[in-house]
Amino acid sequence: MKQEIHPDYHTIKVVMTDGTEFETRSTWGKEGDVMTLQIDSKSHPAYTGQRRMLDTEGRVDKFNKRYGRK
Repeated sequence: MKQEIHPDYHTIKVVMTDGTEFETRSTWGKEGDVMTLQIDSKSHPAYTGQRRMLDTEGRVDKFNKRYGRK
């Protein structure tokens, strides 16, 4: 491998959405930085199997209000 062309690989702390923490090695940030996740496998609907309503008035509802039957 060529010298000094690879990013620095160091230890960071990752904080999950439920508050649990773990340390891992990454090229993200600097040594000792904290990565706080907004979405992870404990909260994302694809992993949990639960649906959440993110937008009460979605695109289909807007379309039906504008162009749908009256």
